[in-house]
Amino acid sequence: MRILLLGANGQLGQELSHTLPSLGEVKVCGRSEVDLTNKHSIIEAVDAFKPEVIVNAAAYTAVDKAERERGLAFKVNAEAVGILASEAAKLDIWLIHYSTDYVFDGSKTEPYLEADTPNPINVYGESKLAGEQAIITSGCKHLIFRTTWVIGKDGHNFAKTILQLASERDTLSIINDQFGVPAAPALIAKVTNAAIEAIATARHWPSGIYHLAPHGKTTWYGIAQTLIQQAKEACLPLATNERDLQAITTADYPTSAKRPANSLLDTSKLEKQLKFNLPDWEDDFSLVVEGIIRELKAA
Repeated sequence: MRILLLGANGQLGQELSHTLPSLGEVKVCGRSEVDLTNKHSIIEAVDAFKPEVIVNAAAYTAVDKAERERGLAFKVNAEAVGILASEAAKLDIWLIHYSTDYVFDGSKTEPYLEADTPNPINVYGESKLAGEQAIITSGCKHLIFRTTWVIGKDGHNFAKTILQLASERDTLSIINDQFGVPAAPALIAKVTNAAIEAIATARHWPSGIYHLAPHGKTTWYGIAQTLIQQAKEACLPLATNERDLQAITTADYPTSAKRPANSLLDTSKLEKQLKFNLPDWEDDFSLVVEGIIRELKAA
């Protein structure tokens, strides 16, 4: 199995670069190898390696900045994805792509199903939805995994920011009215590997969109509580204690981009394909925190 991995420098890409080699020959590409704003760079990468599966972990993910950089967000999250999809269709190979809960407006009270109508409320969500639509329109064989709040031990993310701030400040104010769950890159990679194994053994899953997230429900405030508690138990020196966290509303912390109030995803469709159970978010996130703490102590 020949696998072309794009976006190797991101949180998810770094995890995939470790797990995908168990499945075959992997060409790992970061920004320096493939420029997603350049059509010819994308096509040349595909033509040169001749993959059987393209795994696109590359994305423009600066949600607030996207409000000012709409053109760049769409170039990476939609136009580049459309090019990859066209190449996949032409070569009759699989494209695995990652999307987001931000394609929804968050007004639903229950977890979102794949069949629910998207209605993004920010540019980032619009660009990711356009990427999904480009893949579907191309007619290529595809798996689109919509994930929620990706937090891993690599790269810049919410958990690392909170721990840094907690080492400097006595109190922290965290939003408590946006609901979802953190998803570890390791979990997303595990599902991706399972999907590629199915392709390799001619038992591929039906093309389409799949929601991928741990079980449960929390908020950014709930994540921060769990994070601080686990860090304290590991004797990480922090100025902030769990009781020093202050719950605030979205209205208390205005940002350039609007965020969905409900980012919960129904994963029933995906779980029908998997041979393992998706974990509860606390268990999934705890492993991430352990990894971050180990690296902080080793630094």
